[in-house]
Amino acid sequence: MGPNAETFSKIEDNALGLRLILGEISLLVAERHREIVAIVSAEKSVRVAGLARQFSVTEETIRRDLEKLEQEGKLLRSHGGAVSIRQGGNEAPYSEREIRSAAEKMAIAREALKLLEEGDTILIDASTTALQVARLLPDISLTVLTNAMPVCVELANRPRVRVICTGGNLSAASLSFTGPRAEQALTEYHVNRLFFSCTGVDLTHGLSDVNESQANLKKRMMAVADRTTLLVDRTKFGIKALKRFGHIADVHEIITNSPADPALLGEIEAAGVAVTVAK
Repeated sequence: MGPNAETFSKIEDNALGLRLILGEISLLVAERHREIVAIVSAEKSVRVAGLARQFSVTEETIRRDLEKLEQEGKLLRSHGGAVSIRQGGNEAPYSEREIRSAAEKMAIAREALKLLEEGDTILIDASTTALQVARLLPDISLTVLTNAMPVCVELANRPRVRVICTGGNLSAASLSFTGPRAEQALTEYHVNRLFFSCTGVDLTHGLSDVNESQANLKKRMMAVADRTTLLVDRTKFGIKALKRFGHIADVHEIITNSPADPALLGEIEAAGVAVTVAK
């Protein structure tokens, strides 16, 4: 004998119950995803472990969440967490970037100053982290080459510091000069050390920047410097931005801040790059 009406009724009830449960789960997941995106947008970067604790789920669940949200273009995964899509995908206004992670950038800049000697010729790019180096520079005998207007303005009141600007096409977003004229100007100079930053630092993708013109210029900067010092806070690690302009091994030193992943920094050091963690 086949199943009777009562059996069919039970099957339908069970199926309905399962659909309701799955529907509730989907709503919970969707709500968690919305909250994750909101947190990343507000804090600019998050860690997997922190999100797992906040939502009382496993770290593997959070990793799947971040993978899906990255596929949807709502954030960018980084080493051990995620960052705002704005940070890795579009160039934010200079005024916004200048105040982001300001304390960390200042700590990094203080470490960078320890590498300087009187009489050096240095190159400072248009990053807001490198700007902090200019702000902390003492009035000693130095030559500073830069493509950044804020660096020029900052050093205008230091009579012993000689400032040379590349010139070129003015970028309103970064308050800096880029383009063929700036790139050509760099080829005419030689510097002891380059202080620069970028949008992303990844072991496989290398060094990258969201702005193609800035990336091209940074590549030229690295070519004219005896030593290159990359200044990046922890949110830059694991990011793959639009334009790649170099490999991690092309850098002599990286100065970062203390929350950076120790395992990742160990891999960078294994590639022959010195790593200094600013306190």
